[in-house]
Amino acid sequence: MLKKARVIGRTTIVKARGGVACPVMVMAVVVVAALSAVFPVVAPPAYGKDLSAGSGQGSDGSAQISVSVSYESAASSSGGDGGGVVTSSQTVTATVLPTCYYLPMQSGKEFAEDARGEYKSLFNDENGGTVDTRYPGWQEHADDAEGHWYVPTCSSARLQPGEHIDQVAEEYFKDHLPVFVPAGGQAPAALIDGGTLARAAWDAVTIPQPGVETNPKLGDSGATLVGMDTWVWATEETPAKVTATATAGPVTATVTAVSDGLRLSAPDSVPDCHGFGTAWSEGAGEGSSDCTIEFTRSSAHLGGTTPLDISVGYSVSYTATDGASGDLGAVTTTTTHSIPVAEIQTVNN
Repeated sequence: MLKKARVIGRTTIVKARGGVACPVMVMAVVVVAALSAVFPVVAPPAYGKDLSAGSGQGSDGSAQISVSVSYESAASSSGGDGGGVVTSSQTVTATVLPTCYYLPMQSGKEFAEDARGEYKSLFNDENGGTVDTRYPGWQEHADDAEGHWYVPTCSSARLQPGEHIDQVAEEYFKDHLPVFVPAGGQAPAALIDGGTLARAAWDAVTIPQPGVETNPKLGDSGATLVGMDTWVWATEETPAKVTATATAGPVTATVTAVSDGLRLSAPDSVPDCHGFGTAWSEGAGEGSSDCTIEFTRSSAHLGGTTPLDISVGYSVSYTATDGASGDLGAVTTTTTHSIPVAEIQTVNN
């Protein structure tokens, strides 16, 4: 059911339950409540670059996009010279839901019946708008009972932070008129803005948990020692930087997540970690690693191993080719590494 209607400039905004705004001429009153029954929700198609009808979107404006993700390792390569950056990549898919899109409404025949009938006056507004200016060529589809009119629609549930539905809808409706789509055709593609695209792309990204190595490792148990600096360093599966890129129509968004290092926490310990660590090597000087931890007590009272909690925090931001940019907050990955801690016993004669 429709909740309320009012006029903004040249456009009538109708708010239905669920926060959907449509520039309504009488047909919206008839079918908004029945949309879910007439047009079932299906998996969204892939998004194409063609912005005309047939470019491939679901009836709710949703579309699937491909997201290219690259992971820049926090560890140096283990190749011959030990230098370089290890980078891996993958492609994932994401569903993007634009704030404004085209919603399927009445058939050409149903619309014509209302446009010629008792609701005809509702198509006129105080600024001179008529059915002919709002629905260009509608009479050409007056006998078409299979094709449908698609009207520009905005959903408050999909607003970006700081946006207001009236402002967004008014701006969108200025340049988007209803479009008739013949039977078998696809909805006109919505223009997906950079912020919406970036958030959808980032939601599809998974950052691997951090992996680490430690030194010293003594005996079969691989224990470290109380009172010594235990070196901790990130292994190749730990990303220092993650980049995700996606394109929808003419807009490309790039999301970047960057971290400055490991964070360590363990019982009976004093961490001193300000980076991703340095892999220990024979002859390495004391103090030459930026990530160490000193244990002050053995792990005997903890069942034989001490839980070393490792976390990596990332700052996430995005830029887009439509000029949009912003902060997507922080993400933290965590893991726990069990490490035996032994104590050297001395005997006084």
